[in-house]
Amino acid sequence: MDPWSAAEAVHRAASDAELVAWVDEQDRPLGALSRQELRERHLIGRCTYILLFNRAGQLCVHQRTLSKALYPGYWDVAAGGMVAAGEDYLSCAQRELAEELGISDALLEPCGQFFYDGAESRLWGRVYRAVSDSPLQLQREEVLQARFIELDQVMRDAQQHDYCPDSLRALQEFLQQRGA
Repeated sequence: MDPWSAAEAVHRAASDAELVAWVDEQDRPLGALSRQELRERHLIGRCTYILLFNRAGQLCVHQRTLSKALYPGYWDVAAGGMVAAGEDYLSCAQRELAEELGISDALLEPCGQFFYDGAESRLWGRVYRAVSDSPLQLQREEVLQARFIELDQVMRDAQQHDYCPDSLRALQEFLQQRGA
């Protein structure tokens, strides 16, 4: 096993053991569970989705690493992740954007909330919009590559390539809030 594969395996095990917020169908807190237990028991968690745009209006899409527990190798339209136990949505969004894409100077604008009920996960998702032209610094354990593309290209790509369905739902929520 190469050193990066070993590091990714350690990262995944640590990620599965992380305590995350456990909530009910109305997004009321019930406690904290490990990410893995939440998935295995098909319980509801909280998640953030940050749509990162550049000043030209292009959306950042990135490809997830093959070591991710959900949607390995899929393309994603949003940075983000599970809200940790004791953490609020905004703090999680700021942390995730900085960790995954290296962006810590962008203002996060709330753009809606939705309930996602998929075969692989159930969650309340909060959507944020950020604009930045700062250089991306990809988190090697989570992101293989990233690029900025036009929104209409994202929609075409999503028809031809594997994209995370929950983040596409976040993008849909954003577009509905914007009246697009």
